[in-house]
Amino acid sequence: MNNSTANDSGTSETHPPLDNMKGRVKARKDSISRRSFLGKSLAVGAGTIGVGLLRGSPIATASRDRLTPPDAALLRFPAALELLEADFWIQYNELGGIQDPEVPGGTGNPAYHDALGVLDEDMDQYIHDNTDDEITHHTFLNAYLVSKGSAPANLDPFRTLMGSIATGVNPALIGHRLTNLTQLTVDTSWWTRYRDDSHNPDLDPDHVFPQAVPTLGVNQHTAIPRTDADTTDPNFLQAIANTAGFHFPTIEQGGNSLYPSLALRAIHPDVLRILLSIGPTETMHFQTWSDKAGNAPPLTAVDPVTGVSVTFPDLDVTDPLLKKNLIMPEPCPFLDRSLPIVSIIRPTNTEGVAMGALTFLTNMGLFRGQSTAFFAYMTQLAQDADHARGRRI
Repeated sequence: MNNSTANDSGTSETHPPLDNMKGRVKARKDSISRRSFLGKSLAVGAGTIGVGLLRGSPIATASRDRLTPPDAALLRFPAALELLEADFWIQYNELGGIQDPEVPGGTGNPAYHDALGVLDEDMDQYIHDNTDDEITHHTFLNAYLVSKGSAPANLDPFRTLMGSIATGVNPALIGHRLTNLTQLTVDTSWWTRYRDDSHNPDLDPDHVFPQAVPTLGVNQHTAIPRTDADTTDPNFLQAIANTAGFHFPTIEQGGNSLYPSLALRAIHPDVLRILLSIGPTETMHFQTWSDKAGNAPPLTAVDPVTGVSVTFPDLDVTDPLLKKNLIMPEPCPFLDRSLPIVSIIRPTNTEGVAMGALTFLTNMGLFRGQSTAFFAYMTQLAQDADHARGRRI
């Protein structure tokens, strides 16, 4: 964390321990819809729908029964995570995706776009569609919360990170990002976890699943070009694209588990339906990206800014734990080892799932440079979700 990048403007700030965070940041009532926000107000990022916008609208009056605080918490935490997801997917789309009225803002970086295209010629379309999905997720979740008289998630005060300054980014968003894609430590153990037919993290919490790309799991790596200088060396640029290719499924497998885990705590039928309806779209994202990650060309590159080396191995192998085309979840033990193995999403244990997700993202470096207030706010949302006790538990 001592290396200066375009994202930290030469600082060496780190995040405070999550366990010590207390207090909450009062949600503001900024009022912007997804389309108007993306079309007119990109200077503040993919913002939250505020309470004021929806008061008196058909959504606000469609249903007058209110949510209990626990059910609201079960939606507010994923709404915040979807805001964070939308923020980094917008960064990916600006540089490597398709810019159109649905997801506008960037102009594209041809060199980075082409390096991503080595993994699949349709990467730009998939990035665009994933970005659009995440925007609709946080927009809907916050709108639903407001329609029930509950506070939405609001991360606008924390849009302070620098982000890339390379050709193609939206200049209005430089210095207004929520997430940091330039100093990532990517855990790729999900790769072997979904290919292992003998272990399930719910039953074997101490089992260590091997990493698909061990060098991504240590040190800090950029998944986007920080400046145009990062696009001058084709080998290093491909390493950046490969890092993004593995970061995509690493993120989506988290939502893949989070939504069904939270759903087990829901009481209100709408909340249960929402969680069980959004969750499978994260699974669709995960399988798409896990397929593309296997196409990352093997290479070794050294970051010219940090001196950190990364090696992407050849995953076209016979070892079933690493074989790249085994993208369907292998059956594994579930609930009790006396039962037959079964193909499932894992983990789905509900205990501490929200704090677990937040800790996972924090350890990844996605929030490197964020403020103490940010971690306090996110920790409170996670604790509220984890403390929700539905009748199904």
